[in-house]
Amino acid sequence: MKSLTLTSMQLRSLVIFRNILSDPVISRLQKLLDADSSDTAACVDAYCDFAAALFARSDDLSAYLLNLIMEDENIYMLQSCGSRPVSPFLSECLSHELDFLQKLGSFDGRTIRESLSFQGFLPSWKNSALDFASAYHERIATIHQKGYGIFAKYRMFTVKDGHLVPVRHPDPQTLDQLPGYEQERSKVIANTEALLAGKPANNVLLYGDAGTGKSSTVKAIVNAYCDKGLRLVEVKKNQLYQIPDITEALSRNPLKFILFIDDLSFSSNDNDFAALKAILEGSVNGHSENFVVYATSNRRHLIKESWDDRSGSDLHEGDTRQELMSLSARFGLTVTFFRPDKDRYLDIVHKLAAQYGIDMPEEQLDIRAEAHATRSGGRSPRVAKQFIELTKAGIK
Repeated sequence: MKSLTLTSMQLRSLVIFRNILSDPVISRLQKLLDADSSDTAACVDAYCDFAAALFARSDDLSAYLLNLIMEDENIYMLQSCGSRPVSPFLSECLSHELDFLQKLGSFDGRTIRESLSFQGFLPSWKNSALDFASAYHERIATIHQKGYGIFAKYRMFTVKDGHLVPVRHPDPQTLDQLPGYEQERSKVIANTEALLAGKPANNVLLYGDAGTGKSSTVKAIVNAYCDKGLRLVEVKKNQLYQIPDITEALSRNPLKFILFIDDLSFSSNDNDFAALKAILEGSVNGHSENFVVYATSNRRHLIKESWDDRSGSDLHEGDTRQELMSLSARFGLTVTFFRPDKDRYLDIVHKLAAQYGIDMPEEQLDIRAEAHATRSGGRSPRVAKQFIELTKAGIK
């Protein structure tokens, strides 16, 4: 059992991968390695506690451990993203820890099972022959596409209390599922590709009628380019003041980010207006090259105005109104999504019908699609998709 004691001490001595000690599986493995072999009940309890934690996530200890360290945000990962070379002492430490963790991945529990005077069943698990060092260095080489930490595991995030929260079940929308508006969408795609290539990229305002696919366009683009290092952070309008702190934290990240603001509009005296203006114009801290702002709105000028706003005590009311109206001009690229005419609407219906495998005479499909649009308040890609889904479900 001396080997188990040594393994436990080596696990405790981790420096680069110290974060994994708090992992539910590894922490239970630590307790198992530390268990007193003379106390059969305690050992059996620790053994089964570890096995239960592992089986809840995987039946392969080696694969689980490798995946854990690949997603770990640690000091070596962070230094690898910087402009300076990684310290040779840190590189030496990495080499030793990867070697130990690969050996730890081969732990099969046999020594413990054979040492216990227990006649009951104790489960075993799989141990794959994986090369931890090669896999980890390959991840470092592709860190600008795959990222690290939670950014390696998730592609979409929201903001809560100033911190990023991963979206565990993101919208799976793809570009192929969005027929129509290819020309408008191509501008947003080209801008995104410029961002990923490290070229100058613009903040984008996707403006237009409701249901024309503005938000779906942004999500589908992220799904299409996540393997190339693109991530999305959705920010609510009342969270705009938190963006500087968020972008500061992301500025050293090797990935590229879209800060997504959906359904954006302001009242004339909205305090969030100044926050967005500062974000779009930049500040004394400059603008990081690894993020852009993509916003959608049903309002071209973003500001809700009333006739009362045009009268009052403001001596320079014209200048004030001009400032409010010019907010949309601070987006480098504005892409307009107008409500489709009949031909465009029916073209979307036909393409969606093909995607859903609906076999119906085109003339009959057109008549029913037009009738559905009339009942639903007008033509739009959203209405077309709703019609096709209802038709697929057999609902008339």
